[in-house]
Amino acid sequence: MAIKDVVSGFRDFIARGNVIDLAVAAFTGVVQAFVKDILTPLIAAIFGKQDFSSLTFTINGSEFRYGDLVNAVINFLLVAAAIYFFVVVPMNHFAERRNRGILETPTTRECPECLTLIPISARRCAACGIESDPRPSGSSTVRPTPV
Repeated sequence: MAIKDVVSGFRDFIARGNVIDLAVAAFTGVVQAFVKDILTPLIAAIFGKQDFSSLTFTINGSEFRYGDLVNAVINFLLVAAAIYFFVVVPMNHFAERRNRGILETPTTRECPECLTLIPISARRCAACGIESDPRPSGSSTVRPTPV
């Protein structure tokens, strides 16, 4: 699996909102412990700060405390990443392996004249009007599809 596909999948995962559904599930305690005890100290080792709650800025004498928001966003992304990489990716991999032998029955075919996709049972192409047998000549009604 390419890094680009993993990052794209992670972005789609967060956008769907499944993070909340999975976080409430049985893995919540394990994931939170993993984030608190391993990922957060790792972030602290890289950036030099584990707790951002003291971060503030002042405009016209008003103090804005944005550090708690930074902590919440980092915690959310770390929990989402942990769930995605340790639950979703392996489950998708197992589902892909399970479904590898299952083939879908095609619902369309190409018109022999203009190569437009038409329904399998169509006797005439809607694009070019040519009549065609729904079954290719010399074949049975059911063709085995190679895996």
